[in-house]
Amino acid sequence: MYLVSIHFKNAARNRDGRLRFRKRRGTISKWTMLPAGPAGREILQLMALASGGADFLPRIPCPLQRFLRRTDIPLHIELAVANHPGRPRDPPRPALSGSGIEIDKRGCIRSLRSAECRLLPPDIPVRKLALETGNSATHLLLGYGPELNAHDGTDRYDFSDPFHRVTRFHSLFAPQARITDPIAFLKRLHYKGIMVSRFPARDTLQRICGAFKRHLDIETDGWQERACRFDAEWSRLRPWQQRAALPVLDIARHMVDASPRSGHPLDEPGVILLDRPDLLCAGRLLPMWMTLVECLVPRMQCVLTLSGEARSSLPRSLQGKRLDLPAAPPPQRRAAAASRLPRTTVVLIDVDGALPNLALMKLSRYFKARGRRVVLARKDCRIEGPEHVYASSVFFRPSSLARVEELKERYGDSITVGGTGVDSRKRLPPAIENLPADYPLYPELEDRAIGFLTRGCPGACDFCIVPVKEGRPRQVADLDDLLQNRFRKLILLDDNILAHPRSGELLEDMARRDIEVNFNQTLDLRLLDKEKAGLLRRIRCSNVRFTRSVRHFSLNDTLHLDLVRRRYAQIGFGRDDNVEFICMYGYNTALAEDVERFRFLRSLPGAYVFVQRYQPHIEGAEPDLSGFFDERADALIDELIKILFPQNMKSMETYYRWLSKRYAQAFGKIHVKLVDTIFRYNCRHGKGRYIASLAGTSG
Repeated sequence: MYLVSIHFKNAARNRDGRLRFRKRRGTISKWTMLPAGPAGREILQLMALASGGADFLPRIPCPLQRFLRRTDIPLHIELAVANHPGRPRDPPRPALSGSGIEIDKRGCIRSLRSAECRLLPPDIPVRKLALETGNSATHLLLGYGPELNAHDGTDRYDFSDPFHRVTRFHSLFAPQARITDPIAFLKRLHYKGIMVSRFPARDTLQRICGAFKRHLDIETDGWQERACRFDAEWSRLRPWQQRAALPVLDIARHMVDASPRSGHPLDEPGVILLDRPDLLCAGRLLPMWMTLVECLVPRMQCVLTLSGEARSSLPRSLQGKRLDLPAAPPPQRRAAAASRLPRTTVVLIDVDGALPNLALMKLSRYFKARGRRVVLARKDCRIEGPEHVYASSVFFRPSSLARVEELKERYGDSITVGGTGVDSRKRLPPAIENLPADYPLYPELEDRAIGFLTRGCPGACDFCIVPVKEGRPRQVADLDDLLQNRFRKLILLDDNILAHPRSGELLEDMARRDIEVNFNQTLDLRLLDKEKAGLLRRIRCSNVRFTRSVRHFSLNDTLHLDLVRRRYAQIGFGRDDNVEFICMYGYNTALAEDVERFRFLRSLPGAYVFVQRYQPHIEGAEPDLSGFFDERADALIDELIKILFPQNMKSMETYYRWLSKRYAQAFGKIHVKLVDTIFRYNCRHGKGRYIASLAGTSG
């Protein structure tokens, strides 16, 4: 982000006015100088206010009412910025965009709608700046007042403050505001870059060392040695060197924080606002310091107030530095009009399936046999013209239901909708159900077969749709039907194959044929006996992509764990096996039972867990979690976060997040160790925002 212009009305010092930054041939000035004094300082503060975001501005350490000249009308600020592109998967941003805020006499902030931004050029789209949410290197703004006070052992680096970002320009508003602790930051950078050898930290430290040595005459050769003591190194610096280094280290710290995925965070673009840097770096030191900033952060736009004497001392070459403005993104293709097909075409819509939809594959076989053209579409497709549309929704969840309603509205009487997401009892006609699947409908299956040998389950679990939909176990096909004399890999969708009386024969057939099998809906270990355990050991079990060996079991409660352990031992699993247990949570288990399951699984050699939250089916019961916590909640969570599995801890992190929210709701506080565990390795920059959401202070 670069600042392009700022427009304001009713500012205390500057009244009504605007400032436009000089653009020329796709570039903008690196250094923009404003006169020293209260009016110039206020311009910098208005830029920070307009960029800060409505969530953060109330936390600025000064009364916002002081920026109003008249109290009967609000302070009105509009800002135009040039947008740099985000990550490749981010939606494209316009080359220029605008935003605006108003501050009233009570200090309340309101973001302006597009129609209210009348001072900006009319062709600039108006939107809220992304600075309002999370760490965003594409909207980075830093600010520094003439008096800088550093933290001394009180700085935090765990992102636990959700409003940490706004402190990046607090010293513009209050001289007592603290900036980065230089010793703590250098120690942290040294540990990551030298001791752990992470490239971004090592590169950042090397560049800081080089810049300080060239421009501030600081001896930094020892800063990259493993035994460096930065408290001693910092104490050896002369006072003027410390003053000059403080804002530079703060700039580097915030650029590293804002760019957790960048290999070169100091090369990211952004804005630095500086009020009277000539007071920090007097006389001949100022040009040296500005040259240091120019070299260290080459893409940062700098706006500063200077005395006339300081400005006249700057070399013309420095004042003439320019930055390339971000290029306009290529024009987006207009949304394709809904394709039109002949009326005789049959459209099959897979609304939400994670796997190829077997019912649609059978429908495809049926219609193709009658000479009809069949087209497969996904989700909420837009296809015009077909006389017959068949949609299948597997999941009973809001997004799926919304798609189904949209499809019904679009296709009216032409559409037939089925699947467990909308009707647990609706069936394909027997003439279609008994057909083999049409594999060309899903070419991504490649060399994998998919289907059922058996359907049904003798259990009556309230959380499961199988008893309602399928009833008692029955065989519906054999391996010849599924493999069609050409497949050696099988995705088996059986609900509970081990509950079928002939399950031993079916397992024997799989082992004899030496096919690879993915037991997609898991197996119940408690139904094994010694013979079936031996057969299961012989079968080549794989994940759904058939890229590695893995066996899938379920463990949805704590009943008969001793039996599970014995059956597990009968199969003979060892430490080198991959044995995944699917554990449902959020239905009727207590925290103590969840922890007991995880503790139990961690004791089994080769076992790990995949936790899956309960999702109600169309006739399913609502979860009962009234007794989820007991008086041991804190101790159980402390134990939980110490149970570490060698695989799939990402799914456990999802459980941790769900648990932390339930804990905050139940006890009105956060469990600090649990939140620390969630952000120990991943997305650390989002920790503060997450804490705010738990505390109810942020959405």
